[in-house]
Amino acid sequence: MVKLRAGSKVQGSEDDSKKRRKIPDTAPLVAVLILMMVYFTFASEYFFQVENFKNILANAAVTGIVCIPSTFLIIAGQIDLSVGSAAAVSGMMLAQVVNAHGVPLGLLAVLVFGLAFGCFNGFIVTVIGVNALITTLGGLGFLYGVALLIGNGQTVGMNNFEWLGTAQPLNIPLPIVIFAVLAIIGAITLRFTKFGRSIYAIGSNPNAARVVGIRSNRVIFQTFILSAVASAFAGAVLTSQLSAGSPNSGLGLELQVVTAIVLGGASLAGGRGSIFGTVLGLLIVGILNNGLILMDVPTFWQRIAQGLMLILAVSFDSIRAKLNNTRS
Repeated sequence: MVKLRAGSKVQGSEDDSKKRRKIPDTAPLVAVLILMMVYFTFASEYFFQVENFKNILANAAVTGIVCIPSTFLIIAGQIDLSVGSAAAVSGMMLAQVVNAHGVPLGLLAVLVFGLAFGCFNGFIVTVIGVNALITTLGGLGFLYGVALLIGNGQTVGMNNFEWLGTAQPLNIPLPIVIFAVLAIIGAITLRFTKFGRSIYAIGSNPNAARVVGIRSNRVIFQTFILSAVASAFAGAVLTSQLSAGSPNSGLGLELQVVTAIVLGGASLAGGRGSIFGTVLGLLIVGILNNGLILMDVPTFWQRIAQGLMLILAVSFDSIRAKLNNTRS
């Protein structure tokens, strides 16, 4: 009888463990999101309004466009810190070309720039072998200088191209529609395609990925191209919203992108992450920014809050990794 009781206790603990494992990894994010919405609803009478939610989503959508391929990169164990400066150069270039030659050539210039810069990052990382953090950090500084150079340090006004950032098909801001489509495509790509499986494999164990025939450098190269093109396009959307190109338009974008992705459950060590988690992280960042603005919190406190959020997210990721290693 004693043995039976002991066995039943073991079986019970196994059942409890299985139940705990069934709890989705994103459940805490959903809880945080709900708590933040409840708090800001009581803190500001303007928060819980349809127009404000549209504003939150429209602003988050621009960052979200960059987050999709950046999620791919982080899952693969890479990172791109040049996204903000790439968006700024794209915006400055778009404003100059649209004013001189029209919208079609402006968009073409933006996409060509994104493709070229993505190839540059991919080449430096995969062929020359420079660490992605160093490569893209250098790119951040270099492109910020280029953005200042294009407009001589000044904002460049732009006419006749507001629709990309301000159009509202079916009363939904176009940037939200674009982001939603890209998020769906990104989620399907990660979950159901060979390319997506390769990204997870590279991030989990690069050596094992090579052994099974995955061309790691090729996948990483392509992902850097996607990141740069998305950053350039996000810069075009932002410039359209502002009706002007500004060298400071992408300032802090890389911070928001990394924060959203890590908050969403991705590991900076690679091998883990999802588009759904990134979307939840993005909403948390967007609601925090919006709520603080509505509460008239000074800008420097907003920056402090964003920085602390990133530190907490990375710390949680590190603690979770150590716990997983201990259990294994």
